Amino acid sequence: LQNLDDDTISGSNWITENNVQHFLSQTTKTTRKPYCGYKQQALSKREQVEEESLLAAIEWPNPPDSRTAFLQSTDPFHSDFVIVKPSGSFKVGDQLEVLVRLKDFQGKPKQYGGDYLQARIHSPLLKAGATGRVVDCHNGLYKVFFTLLWPGEVKVSVSLVHPSEAIQVLLRLREERPDRVYFKSSFKSGRYSETTECNVCLPGDQPVCNFTDLYTGEPWFCYKPRKLSCTSRINHAKGGYQKGLLTQEESLFFQSDVNIKRPILSSGPDSVIVKPNAFTDSVSIDRAEDPTVSPSGYYYEDEWRSRTHWIHHFNNSDDITKCLQGKVIHLFGDSTIRQWFEYLTAFVPDLVEFNLGSPKNVGPFMSVDLKHNILVKFRCHGPPIRFSTVFSSELRYIANELNGIVGGRNTVVAITIWSHFSTFPVEVYIRRLRNIRRSVIQLLDRSPKTLIVIRTANVQELGPEVSLFNSDWYSFQLDTVMRKMFSGIAVHFVDAWDMSLAHYLPHNLHPKEVIVKNQIDAFLSYVCPLQI
Repeated sequence: LQNLDDDTISGSNWITENNVQHFLSQTTKTTRKPYCGYKQQALSKREQVEEESLLAAIEWPNPPDSRTAFLQSTDPFHSDFVIVKPSGSFKVGDQLEVLVRLKDFQGKPKQYGGDYLQARIHSPLLKAGATGRVVDCHNGLYKVFFTLLWPGEVKVSVSLVHPSEAIQVLLRLREERPDRVYFKSSFKSGRYSETTECNVCLPGDQPVCNFTDLYTGEPWFCYKPRKLSCTSRINHAKGGYQKGLLTQEESLFFQSDVNIKRPILSSGPDSVIVKPNAFTDSVSIDRAEDPTVSPSGYYYEDEWRSRTHWIHHFNNSDDITKCLQGKVIHLFGDSTIRQWFEYLTAFVPDLVEFNLGSPKNVGPFMSVDLKHNILVKFRCHGPPIRFSTVFSSELRYIANELNGIVGGRNTVVAITIWSHFSTFPVEVYIRRLRNIRRSVIQLLDRSPKTLIVIRTANVQELGPEVSLFNSDWYSFQLDTVMRKMFSGIAVHFVDAWDMSLAHYLPHNLHPKEVIVKNQIDAFLSYVCPLQI
């Protein structure tokens, strides 16, 4: 059991307990709000060292001046890229290097880095695509490295997701405004009910209900209802999004047709011709799975080909039935893994949803194939979660759920957890993953044949408002942390990030079916590996 700090245990008056008062007096000096749960973590030396190295790994460069005028910020229209040696002779397996030169709205070269770019190579006629690795040179120049993975004409695309000036705003919001998405709970006794605001941390000295989880120590608080007791809580729901988070100047850095996910064009050729390799198999499979391999795979004829494991394409529902026969599949996480539940239930005829009477889109959900003894279950992760109403009794933490699974060779677990953590300081996410990882290791320890798969984050459509809460930059940071925390553990990865970024379809928080099908193919290829 994780030790909870005294100040999180005492219930309604926890904010004034012990030394927290001493913190409060210092809030003027620090942007860190002392009442936040992430401040009150009692970390072991090892956990502290890991946390520091994770935070160092995602540290982002600052512009030299804290305030930059809009005209001096990055303008994708004035910026360009060039292919290094565009007329060179390329064959499958070679590296392609691209140089991106960023300029401001006056056409002057940028002198510092910190912009967030996304890049891919693609051949539209072949429905082929792969992501590139972006390297910031910290002087307004960026190098992008691609591995050429198929023959033919290969086109380069680069886009500016956010200028460095916008990233500074996103950083500020993450640290100073973890309340920018708020939550609520209803409390009910007989006919009387009250609704109050809830969050990982609540400001002020109003009495609060302490719903910190006893097993994981995950903090969660609601303001105490005026007349009802804390035990009368019946549900959890998304409250809403705070407005007016930006100054007028800051809002200029977040304009849809100007500087959010805008293409940067080439000033010369934007494609190369790639010749086939002499070898028959163009890409060798790297047997050791490494979640940091870049790119982890590529599309060819709309099918995902992994560079870390063989993928079987389950185009026939009978193949899925054969693969899942006798198995229990637990899907834990947010709506992006609920898509897996929905896909499997719709695609496999004998897999029929059992109506648990759960709220639409919220769950828990369950599908059963009695003939082939298959059970597929979905359950959402614990708070913070921006779902419409979840019953209190169904509000469970993944770590605790994993502790209740016996495991074995017929047990499959898939987890995704990222999108609902983007509005909080990264320490909140690290704590959640630490708890999940502990339970994963214990499950694998008692039942080593249990299969555990992690679905990564994915990219999504961004506008001025969505960027402040769910930017790809936030997701990218969290995803980097997740991959580092789970590398070296006997879990498998479905790289939804590369699969959404490499595809030609527009970015979408809930990727379209062709992408979900490829995720499922990758997932099931771990469940039923091809015997080679």
